[in-house]
Amino acid sequence: MATVKQGWNTRDIPDQSGRVVIITGGNSGLGYEAARALAGRGAQVVLACRSMPKAEAAMQRIADEPGHRSPIPMQLDVADVDSVHAFAKAFRSRYDRLDVLINNAGIMAIPRQLSRDGFEMQLATNHLGHFALTGLLLPLLQATSGARVVPVSSIAARYARIAFDNLMGERGYSTWHAYNRSKLANLLFGLELHRRLQSVGSGVMSVTAHPGASMTNLFASPGARITKRLLAPLAGPLFHSADRGALPILYAATSPDAQSGGYYGPDGFQETSGDVAAAHVPRAARNRQVAARLWRASESLTGVYYLPD
Repeated sequence: MATVKQGWNTRDIPDQSGRVVIITGGNSGLGYEAARALAGRGAQVVLACRSMPKAEAAMQRIADEPGHRSPIPMQLDVADVDSVHAFAKAFRSRYDRLDVLINNAGIMAIPRQLSRDGFEMQLATNHLGHFALTGLLLPLLQATSGARVVPVSSIAARYARIAFDNLMGERGYSTWHAYNRSKLANLLFGLELHRRLQSVGSGVMSVTAHPGASMTNLFASPGARITKRLLAPLAGPLFHSADRGALPILYAATSPDAQSGGYYGPDGFQETSGDVAAAHVPRAARNRQVAARLWRASESLTGVYYLPD
């Protein structure tokens, strides 16, 4: 990948006027900071959120900032395939273009529970819903020149493997193993989406990013709160703020130098914080057979089929 400009930040975001951007989970944390930055550069940002009151509050905070275009809140629960279909239908009826889809919404280290569709909740929220959403919105993306999909992964992906015989965590469920697996799925999806788009000659880019270590509201779950307390003494050197964590996502979404099939994150120790740079792709994410198998499994589970291999 090309070298990222040193110290890349929100001032380097090109003018976004006329562009339409969906950010899932855009009401708080990384999603909110990305929405705020893009609205400040003129983008029409759609806050695709489960909680409409929270989305409307985030919309108002951004709209009140001078020079920021007011975002549009729309209902979406990415853990519910019916909700994903309803959102995609509503969006397509309202917009005739989609420049950027940022698959950001996520949950972390929660006790085992199942989604409405019977999927392990972290896999459903972090990966399967976004897989389905991307497929349902792909025709709009393909009809928009220079469109991009930005899956948001995590440094946790390097500690995972995809256990196809235990995707739903029925046996030996671990809050963190399930989270790590879902974030590896995000990275595998982003890279496989790039390959499949290229194979059909599509101009849509798939650019994956991770935020490093950011103290966001993902740490609200019981398991994550314990980890947060344990890591508190290291927060200064290892963690950075949500607005800094959003920079790799914004780079992937907007920079003319970002490359499809690329993976971007911070450049500091273990990629936990620092300036935007090309990120390390762990070995497990480079396995084409695993990526293809995960794609097929995701199609079968969600009922959304696209870009056949």
